[in-house]
Amino acid sequence: MKRLFFIFSSALLLIAAMSVIGQRKNLSPKEERREIREKRRAERLAEYERMMDSLVLSRNFQFNPQTMQRQPAGPMRQIMNPEFNICVWDTAVDVCMPYIKGFTPPYYVTVLNYTLPSVEHYTTEQTHEGWMVSFSSSLFSGSTYTFTFEIYSRTGGATLTISNPWYNAVQYSGTISQLY
Repeated sequence: MKRLFFIFSSALLLIAAMSVIGQRKNLSPKEERREIREKRRAERLAEYERMMDSLVLSRNFQFNPQTMQRQPAGPMRQIMNPEFNICVWDTAVDVCMPYIKGFTPPYYVTVLNYTLPSVEHYTTEQTHEGWMVSFSSSLFSGSTYTFTFEIYSRTGGATLTISNPWYNAVQYSGTISQLY
């Protein structure tokens, strides 16, 4: 009786396994390719996110701005010049960015063009969407400029806010890329 029960349960298990394998083989070629493409895309997205995290942690990245806006409610301006960027190397920072100055209207656009051999209070904090990176510098002037990056690891996008005690903050949106 035990032997018969064992043979019967083994046969059921074998039939169940065959039906699962058979269902897998019954996928159309199009459905199977879709599953493979989805898996490859997921792997590429995970690899990109790891690469972004590595860039931030290595302190070796470049911010490429696309828009800028004087806070709290200034007009949004497109940045078309590819020469504007901020490059972060280990301890040095290269800044070439448009910046809006002025206490009252009319505000005017100037360019922050500095190579900083070192910055103060460099901090990196991981968030649920990516990273918060901030540092400050006097930019060889009498006041302190604070740079705060909000980096989104999954999309490669970032928001930069440059604040100064004398002027309104300026917020930029753009992308993060690798320095070569």
